[in-house]
Amino acid sequence: MRCVIARFPFDLIKSEVQESMKGVKPEPITGESVIIGRRHYPVKQVGEIITRQDRRDFSAGEVTRALSRLGFTCRPAPTELPAAGLTPLETASALLGPSGS
Repeated sequence: MRCVIARFPFDLIKSEVQESMKGVKPEPITGESVIIGRRHYPVKQVGEIITRQDRRDFSAGEVTRALSRLGFTCRPAPTELPAAGLTPLETASALLGPSGS
C-alpha cells in the first residue's frame, strides 16, 4: 500500500512491517499505540523503524492512518483516570465527562 509519511512516499506491506518489528522490544506506551503480533508498540516507535526517519519528522496520526489501512489494530492515547479517593459514583461521573446541563 502506498502512503505518505512526513512528505515522503512509502510502499508498505503488512508482512514487511511485522518482519521489521520482530525482536524489537516495545517502549512504554504514553500515546497512541498499535498491536503487531501480540505486542503493543507506541505508534511513533513503529513509524521510526519502518520509515527510518526521526520521530520528530512525522505525526502519530500519519503512522496510525497508514497502519490502520494495512489492517493493524491501533488504539488512541490512554485517557487520564480520575483521582483516587473518589466514590464509585464520582468516578463514573468523571469518566462520563460533563453532563452538558
